[in-house]
Amino acid sequence: MKRLERDASHPINLTLNGVQCRGNAEPRMLLSDFLRHTLGQTGTHVGCEHGVCGACTVRIDGVAARSCLTLAVQVDGRQVDTVEGISARDEGLNDLQQAFRRHHALQCGFCTAGILMSCSDFLERVPSPTEEQVREMLSGHLCRCTGYTPIVKAVLDVADERNNKKRGSENA
Repeated sequence: MKRLERDASHPINLTLNGVQCRGNAEPRMLLSDFLRHTLGQTGTHVGCEHGVCGACTVRIDGVAARSCLTLAVQVDGRQVDTVEGISARDEGLNDLQQAFRRHHALQCGFCTAGILMSCSDFLERVPSPTEEQVREMLSGHLCRCTGYTPIVKAVLDVADERNNKKRGSENA
């Protein structure tokens, strides 16, 4: 049986974690599968495949998005950031990752990549969040291990640190 043209593989050009990248995807291939299987970015986890658990969260053009609800062809020409690119390669863990470690905000780690991606987007949009705002943002993620309290503490800690640095540089 001849393969239909609409089912043919399409070239996808994107900027992945700051680096120009190219791969091919069939029209119905999910971004999560494209990242993991075509581009080798296995930090993006797939949990529910319905957009409920948040484990597959990445940033598309700076905005947190579920990669299991996004088709790979939709990111052609766009910027995609995964947990692998959350900090510079030569700098070690970024402040958010360090706070997760310091507050024991991860246990099994399955959900952590997606939560980190949502938190990084959230802290850019809401630099001085309340505990309630952090909990509301986290409501889009399922974590069976932490009980969320250490994650909330880590996010609030990072917000305070960033705001203190900002105030310090403004006063200098």
